[in-house]
Amino acid sequence: MILGVDVGPTNTDAVLLDGDRAVRAVKVPSLAGDAVGSLAAAVRALPAGPRGRATQLAVGLRVAARAVRERDGLARVGVLRVGGSAADAVRPLFGWPGALRDAVCAGTANVRGGGGLAPRDTTPLDRDAVARFGASLAGRAEAFAVTAVFSPVDGGQEREAAEILRAETGPDTTVLLSSDVGTLDLLARENATVLDAALSVLVSRVADELTATLPRLGLAPGAAVLVTRSDGTLMSLEYLRRQPGLSLGSGPACTIRGAGLLAGLRDAVVADIGERRARVGALTGGYPQEAGPGERIGGVPVSLRFPDLITVRADAHRELAEAADRMRPAAGLLPLILVGGGADGVPGGALTGFDVVRPEHGGVAGAFGAAASPVGGQYDRIVHRGPGRRLDAVRDEVRDLARAGAVRAGADPRRVRTHAEPDLPVPYLPGAVLLRARAVGPPLPL
Repeated sequence: MILGVDVGPTNTDAVLLDGDRAVRAVKVPSLAGDAVGSLAAAVRALPAGPRGRATQLAVGLRVAARAVRERDGLARVGVLRVGGSAADAVRPLFGWPGALRDAVCAGTANVRGGGGLAPRDTTPLDRDAVARFGASLAGRAEAFAVTAVFSPVDGGQEREAAEILRAETGPDTTVLLSSDVGTLDLLARENATVLDAALSVLVSRVADELTATLPRLGLAPGAAVLVTRSDGTLMSLEYLRRQPGLSLGSGPACTIRGAGLLAGLRDAVVADIGERRARVGALTGGYPQEAGPGERIGGVPVSLRFPDLITVRADAHRELAEAADRMRPAAGLLPLILVGGGADGVPGGALTGFDVVRPEHGGVAGAFGAAASPVGGQYDRIVHRGPGRRLDAVRDEVRDLARAGAVRAGADPRRVRTHAEPDLPVPYLPGAVLLRARAVGPPLPL
């Protein structure tokens, strides 16, 4: 038995699966500001007998997205950039909404250092400047975010800076590194790391509450707990603590994936119809289609993978049809899957030209997607093409690192599958190429 829960702002949905078959599904009102209490209420609404055989609990937590949106529960972050004059054209947190920046920022600094595509391009880290910055924020910053130029190529200076900051502020200080986020774009990578740091205290508290509540939910002894992430896969609670930003956008991602699983489709347009709004996305190969560069969270551009979505009013059926049409690829037509609590309120005549599918249990598609999704991992690397450089060997290494990420996130290492994505040229770095890989696998069994 596998239990999936989707904690929404209005309702919390839970579904109990036996294999890929839904045994029971429930929907209960969410408790305002209490994600773990909402989860517990939904789980206890399920039959005790089957629930007691559940060996896995997969949870869609939206606390991170709400915290960013409402500027509530965020930690004060010291933002350290390592780049010096090579990275001072745009200051840290530039372009952030003022209220969010004021809620998060404990102080910023840009110190000399940073790397390049080759070791000869590296500038030594200004260790004294890092120490002064850490000492100036001791007792005031709850976490630090460190971003160095070209750290996705070599994250050594970020790790060195983290050691210095902990030496100045305490060994238990949370220091998050942009090299764990990936992508070369300095500002978007920095922003994602700052959001991770800002969410770290809140997410750790919720993870602790969930861990403490688990023994009282009546599940199988030792049941594994996983949470949803924004690419439609799962991760462990410990992985969530390290990268809270991966849960941003996870609600729509799991709903899209759940809709496809319920409908038995791997490629489709999905419309999640709520009480006031409808979100339209696309399912590609069984997973949400990703948004392109420039995705924003709370008005902040970040380098994270999110579902490509169009949001319209739930009662604006013409706008819904137009959004669904925009999500279809140019070649060929895709079916339109309607899910969510308001799906039955959309008349079929409003969506002419579509093969509309309304799957059973569509009202709890997010919970179903959480329960039926694998654990995921991914890895990106920028490399420079050059004489004698064997990219096949590097691609193999990138796949191995994606696999290792899935295992760290809680996947069974014996059953992980990897997939290399197409190489992407880096337009502002002649000769450079971005290698990307994904890995998925079932959770490690009890």
